Amino acid sequence: MIEMDMLDKPIKLPFFNRSMSVKSVLIHGLYWILITGFFIYEKKYLIYKASMPYFVACVSVRVLLLVLIGYLNLQYFLPQYLLKKKYLAYFTAVTFSVFGYLIIQSLFDFYLYGYVVGPIRNSRLMESLSYNFFSTLWYLGLMLALKLSLDWYEQQLVIQKITLEKLNTEVDFLRAQINPHFLFNLLNNLYALTLKKSDQAPYVVLKLSEMMEYMLYDSADEKGALEKEVAYLNNYMDLERLRFSHAAAIKLNVNTPIDGYQIAPLLLIPLVENAFKHGLSQQSENAWLTVNIALSGSTLFFTVENSKSPLPHHKIKGGIGLGNLRKRLELLYPNNHQLLLEDKGDNFSAKLIIEL
Repeated sequence: MIEMDMLDKPIKLPFFNRSMSVKSVLIHGLYWILITGFFIYEKKYLIYKASMPYFVACVSVRVLLLVLIGYLNLQYFLPQYLLKKKYLAYFTAVTFSVFGYLIIQSLFDFYLYGYVVGPIRNSRLMESLSYNFFSTLWYLGLMLALKLSLDWYEQQLVIQKITLEKLNTEVDFLRAQINPHFLFNLLNNLYALTLKKSDQAPYVVLKLSEMMEYMLYDSADEKGALEKEVAYLNNYMDLERLRFSHAAAIKLNVNTPIDGYQIAPLLLIPLVENAFKHGLSQQSENAWLTVNIALSGSTLFFTVENSKSPLPHHKIKGGIGLGNLRKRLELLYPNNHQLLLEDKGDNFSAKLIIEL
């Protein structure tokens, strides 16, 4: 099987200071094979009416002249004149090349059919000129259509590549924003525990180490294992349980098997982080948070529900996580996700549905 990189490799064209990809060369080659096959079928009677050498000469002259005039137009006249808006020069060059082709081809036909084949066809030069003129325009039109089609296709590939690189760059930028933002919150949690001189500090450091390993080595990939993402989420919630102690009921429920599924890394944490930051952190008692994860086929249902104070609070600095989540969903799962947020006064619900 030919690798796609090999098909895109450029090849230097003889007689022209230009290159074509292997893919384009193969397409052009197939085009000329079809044209040659048509002439072989059309002129096969010459084998019997004249001889094999005249048959070969007839087909070869037609194909070689069309190749010459076709690539003069595509590789020289088009870029040198038409693309530079030198329309008169382009029209003049094409006209002279067509007339040059007509003279050579019509003289050859006049000799072949008038003196070699005999009365099988009318040997009048004007009829030969007329036939060759319209057939030349037809084949030049096909060549130009082929050229424009290939250029459009390659342009679309370039646009697609640039778009993909732009999306990947933006996703990497958003991920780079998430990591320090999230680490900032974790260090605040660890700082609170050290102030209390908690014996669970080593446990916290171990959890933090596991999380940092995921952030450093797994989150750089475009997609990773869903079970690792959930394990990362569970570690984060374990750290928050230590901070809130018995003041909050914090639960993570995985309701279906999640092995074998892939998801963009660090996509779930912003909703949970948002629930702690704007919900539980603003309450002194009866706080709760429940996270539910379920799969139906390849559709992920991720729900975060948390208690919140019904009283208005001053706006907290930040808000990076949720804004980045929206952007990443638009980039990574366009038209394949839903993010539903609902403020119910004394509790808040966030539901994320993704077609993995």
